[in-house]
Parts: sequence; C-alpha cells; structure tokens
Amino acid sequence: MLDIVRHTGASFSRFTERWIPDSWVICMMLTTIALFLAVAGAGAGIEESVLAWGEGVWDLLSLAMQFSIAMVAASACVSSKPVYRFLDYLAGLPNPQKPYQAILVAAIFSFITGYLNWALCLVSCAFFVPFLCNRNPKADIRILVASCYLGVGTVWHGGLSGSAPLILATPGNPLLDPASGLAVVDRLYPVTETLFNLFNLLYLPLIAMVSLGVALALHPKKNVMTLSHEQIQKILPNFPEDEKDDSPRFKIENFRGWIWLAAVLFSYPLGHAFATQGFGTSWTINAYNTVFLVAAMLLHGRPISFLRACRAGVDSAWGIIVQFPFYAGIFGLMVHTELGTWIGSLFASLSSTETYPFVVYVYSGFMNLFVPSAGSKWLIEAPFLLPAAKMLDVSVITTMIAYSCGDSTTNLIQPFFAIPILAVTRLRFGEVVGYMFLIALVCALVSGIAMFLIPSQM
Repeated sequence: MLDIVRHTGASFSRFTERWIPDSWVICMMLTTIALFLAVAGAGAGIEESVLAWGEGVWDLLSLAMQFSIAMVAASACVSSKPVYRFLDYLAGLPNPQKPYQAILVAAIFSFITGYLNWALCLVSCAFFVPFLCNRNPKADIRILVASCYLGVGTVWHGGLSGSAPLILATPGNPLLDPASGLAVVDRLYPVTETLFNLFNLLYLPLIAMVSLGVALALHPKKNVMTLSHEQIQKILPNFPEDEKDDSPRFKIENFRGWIWLAAVLFSYPLGHAFATQGFGTSWTINAYNTVFLVAAMLLHGRPISFLRACRAGVDSAWGIIVQFPFYAGIFGLMVHTELGTWIGSLFASLSSTETYPFVVYVYSGFMNLFVPSAGSKWLIEAPFLLPAAKMLDVSVITTMIAYSCGDSTTNLIQPFFAIPILAVTRLRFGEVVGYMFLIALVCALVSGIAMFLIPSQM
C-alpha cells in the first residue's frame, strides 16, 4: 500500500514539474478565471471588472509591506549566530541515515510555529529547510518543503493567530459595528468559545496527524531529490567577517546604543498594548514584526551587522513584493463587483442545516485560491455567510470553524503561501505541489467528514 502511495506521489510530482508554471503565472491564471466569473457569473461589465481589479491592486499595500517586513526581519534573525546555532541543533536531532526522522522534526516544528502564528510558521520554516538539508542529505527536499508547509495548511487558522476568530473577538470589529455596513453579529465571541471550542481542540491534532502520516508515506525510497553541497551552502545564512576600521564614522555606525534605543522605541508601545488591551487583541502581524525586528537587532548587537542581514533578507521577500498587488487585484474584484456575493449565494442555495458547514468549508477553500488573505476574505464572506447560516439555524461559531478549516486546507496548494519557502530553497512551485496536492486531498477528505459531524449549534 505504501509503495502505491509513494509511486502516486512521485508520478504526480513528475507531472506537476512538467506542467505547473511559476507561481506568478498561476496568479495570472486565477486572475483570468476571476475576471471571467465576474462578467459571466456576477453580471459585471468588462470595463467594470477591469476597473474593480485596478482599484483593488493597491488596497492591500500595507499588508504587502507587513509580509515583506516579516520576511526581512525573520531572515535577519536567522542570519544571527545564536539562531543559526539553534536551528542547526534542531536539524541535527534526526538520524541522517533515516530521512523519516527529518520529516517528523520538520512537521512538528511547522505545527508548533503554525499554531502560534501563521507568519512565524511561514518564515521560520522557510529558513529551517536549509539546515535540515545540510544535516539530513538523504531526505527528499520536496517532502521536507511539504512537511515545513503543513502547519499553515492544517492548524494555523484554529491557532492563536486565526484571523476569523480574532476578528470576532475584537471590540469594534466591522462585523459588529453597524457603522461599517457589514454588521452581521450582535455580540463579541471570545476565543474561549472559538479557538478553545472542544470541536476545534479535537480537530487540530487529528488533521495534523493525518497530514504528517501522508507526508511520511510519500517519501520516496528511490529517485530521492536532494540539493548538492554547493546548493545548500548558497542558501544557508553566512556571516561575513567583521570590518575593522578606526575611523570615527565606523565607531558611530557600530555604536550599540543605537540598537538599544531602537529596541526600546519598538518594544514599549507593544508592551503597553499588551498590558492595556490584552494579548488576544494586540497580537497582530504588526506585533509579530515588532518582536522579530527587536529580536534581530538584539541578536546582531551592532547596527552594521543588523542592516547587512536585513539587506540580504530583501532577496527572500521579492516574491511577496511582486505578487501581492496581483492578488490584491483579485481581492478588488470580490469587493468592488458582485462576484463574492454571487459565489456565496450559489453555494448557500445548495445547502441545508446539515450540509451547510461542509458547503462553507468547500466555499472557503475555493475562495482562498483567489484571495489568500484570511482576514480580508472573512470580512468579504462573513456578511453573506453568517446571515445564510442564521436562516439555516447554524451558529456563528460553527460557521466560523468551518470557514477556518477550509481556509487552512487549500493553503497547502496556494502558491502565494509557498513564496517564502520557494524563495529560500530556490525551487519551483511545480516541484513540490504534486506532493502538497495529495496531502491536501487526504486532509480534505478527513475534514469533509468532520464537517458533517460538527454540531450545527455551538
């Protein structure tokens, strides 16, 4: 049976390597589909659709900058000697003669970081892969990448950084505020009712174990794809020798006081927000970036070392910088035409009380391919998903959990979320998506069954 699974994974991977284009090209293909659906399905005019796409291009610019800073800051952390040693230590725990152990370590690392924070998972796992390759030369690079990708495709949206549950728990959120025009709930839903719901707490470890089991089963026995020693050395962080200069400029530039001043200026507002507003409300992508920027500065210790590391990290963020405006264009189609409402109404018309969680799961996963920003997508979809749920006597919590599960599953095949790992490893999306698709398929089957078991009222 395992040989059949491995053969299927290898065959599908060969197919995707040959046929799946670059992730930016996939983004443009999705854009074409979205434009077609806006015109043919939602009844928008061609000019209206094009203008809506153009209007959305810059709507998520701040989010693109946040993603980029996340990559740069995390890269700067990893290129510091303390974190380098820690990741190298973790990568050395598996027996290099047993690649399955490397897969296990990669997956556990991904699950833990994914539960804590989605951006932490994406960035830290991306920079963990080179260390795993270096220490475990017999592990297939495609399966290692897939394993490091599991956290954001299984547990993240049910974890501490889940966008939909945090929005529902935030005072004054658009779904609660009548002035926003999106109000569809009449109270706040604390994370004790959503993230720490019994169904969610049982689902997360189940789906994590399922995805890990499939990843282990897919590791090939023959034709293992690995990186050469030269390739690994190119993607591992390196530490240039410290410059030595007795000039006043050099001494001013390397004064440690600049690091401590910047660290205090960043840290105090974040600490104040935690103290006055609570962790659940204050822990955002901005807080994540603050923590990693401060950590990077303190780990490097000197301004020149920190700035050099940030400059090197920009190379890892180029894919985000280039691609995010195009995904924002698709977001614009959803917001500025009736496309999002049309798709939601289509799915809702096919539902009943018993099937609605499954329909929301499928719909959320499908929409995630077009708008890979879970928080933005929830604000787009909740205004018609939640009223439909009320009509079908399905609770807000049940709907939100189904939405979160679907959003996570298709992250496994969403090229946008592969950008950090692909940028670091210098692989193409087609080289890994074959294995990711099989993992996503099994996760979807298990999750689909779970959606029929979830209580309609929670």
